[in-house]
Amino acid sequence: MNATVEQSLLSKIRTLSPQQVAEVEDFVEFLATKARKRSALDRLLAIAPALEAAGAAPMSEDEIAAEIDAARAERRARQAASTSKGSGADRS
Repeated sequence: MNATVEQSLLSKIRTLSPQQVAEVEDFVEFLATKARKRSALDRLLAIAPALEAAGAAPMSEDEIAAEIDAARAERRARQAASTSKGSGADRS
């Protein structure tokens, strides 16, 4: 982003109410999440030919969904563990 666009955006944001700024922040987070998901999909699709060449059997939609659920559960568990460590719950 060039400096002129950045200054223009900042100038416009400064005129917004706190609620509107929160909406802008939510939208920016939405865009960032969308970009991360697209990047993850692109990385996944990039390895598809290598998997096929290696003779890996294709996964069914149910198997893919189960893998995604397991990865999400693992991430939530790690986040919960790091949150509980940071909260001082282990202090005596």
